[in-house]
Amino acid sequence: QVQLEESGGGLVQAGGSLRLSCTEFGRTFSGYAKGWFRRAPGKEREFVAADDRRTGATYYADSVKGRFTISRDAAKNTVDLQMNNLKFEDTAVYYCAAGVVADTDERAYNYWGQGTQVTVSS
Repeated sequence: QVQLEESGGGLVQAGGSLRLSCTEFGRTFSGYAKGWFRRAPGKEREFVAADDRRTGATYYADSVKGRFTISRDAAKNTVDLQMNNLKFEDTAVYYCAAGVVADTDERAYNYWGQGTQVTVSS
């Protein structure tokens, strides 16, 4: 029905930038919300950013606010995460998710991508 695929991960030095992209395949309605989550080694998966197409609202974790930007590209049918001024602590597997309503809780999302690795070196 719905498949999400992340791309754009890789290795970057601290202070550098990466742009992640989440592509949705399938025409089944997955909800108005798109979110980005991440799981660092040995840590719980945590909320990063979300966008609600219905309300136009965006949400960011305090740890990434001012550095990361979530956006939609309607022409490409993608949801992107621009990550600037990356820190070592940003190293994680980043996941794209889709759901009905944007939320910081991962349980609000029904569809998930497989994740893309982001590694920030010093």
